[in-house]
Amino acid sequence: MRILLLLLFAFPTIAFAQTASSPRYVLVIHGGAGTILKSSMTPEAEAAYHAALKAALAAGETILKNGGNALDAVEAAVRVMEDNPLFNAGKGAVFTNDGRNELDAAIMDGKTLSAGSVAGVTTIKNPITAARAVMEQSPHVMLTGKGAETFAAEKKLEIVAPSYFYTESRWKGLQRLKKEDSLKTTLDHNEKQEAAVLQPGNRDHKYGTVGAVALDLHGNLAAATSTGGMTNKKYGRVGDAPIIGAGTYANNTTCAISCTGWGEYFIRLVMAKSISDMMEYGKMPLSNAANEMIHHKLPQLGGDGGLIAVDKNGNIAMPFNTAGMYRGYVKDGKVVTEIYK
Repeated sequence: MRILLLLLFAFPTIAFAQTASSPRYVLVIHGGAGTILKSSMTPEAEAAYHAALKAALAAGETILKNGGNALDAVEAAVRVMEDNPLFNAGKGAVFTNDGRNELDAAIMDGKTLSAGSVAGVTTIKNPITAARAVMEQSPHVMLTGKGAETFAAEKKLEIVAPSYFYTESRWKGLQRLKKEDSLKTTLDHNEKQEAAVLQPGNRDHKYGTVGAVALDLHGNLAAATSTGGMTNKKYGRVGDAPIIGAGTYANNTTCAISCTGWGEYFIRLVMAKSISDMMEYGKMPLSNAANEMIHHKLPQLGGDGGLIAVDKNGNIAMPFNTAGMYRGYVKDGKVVTEIYK
């Protein structure tokens, strides 16, 4: 005992290193925000969503707990959700007005501020992996449409027929919205009504975007987002998900963020970067900055949605101003998945 005490006093830095808390990893995911009501959810559907969220968390956590990097973790988590037709990304993507599935995705490395994204792609099985390829294997940040698909094929990513993304429920959703759209043509065309007609029915039906943010054991942050966009969207519309700083952002000095909601408003607010700036320059805590943007700035413009975020210290924020948001996290060995407010 005397020898041990002598060693502790002689080498205090060694003693401190042994008693200090070890680095932590954190993973947070979302599967979209919107009109998600418990009264409209069957027990079977609710269980399926919880299982899907837990599968995505498990894929990412396996990487993080073994010392892997945040980029690999967020990509892995998002890929699981892209492959699950419950979500509006990859296999479960919604349909455009002309009956196509057009996919968007983005990924960002908080350590280097490197980023990559794709938009309007129709044949790439996992758009989030294509976004990472753009980041790591091209001099660009965003590639769109046919060009992005050609790039993905050249990089030997998995290419599928557009029919791969078809799901019956999403197809029926398009038909319902088209019917609503035709009914709205009888409205008087004042400014408020024109705004409603612009994206008919989207306030209730548009969300299902997926995303992940992570802090790894090395202290690095990363963010990833993937989406099929809005049901019944027209003219090659692109939302916030693939736009760095709007729907996706990561910076080791502040936080990592992935957004879900009415993309036009998230773009106008430069949502994700605004939160990072409020933290960096305004010295605001993550929770305060995220709540200010989601619960005040966003509804003031008429938008809705939510986001997930983790800061450099492992603090989590998951605010949303809709009825629900599919979400979950792993932190301190605890796994949590949630749906409703």
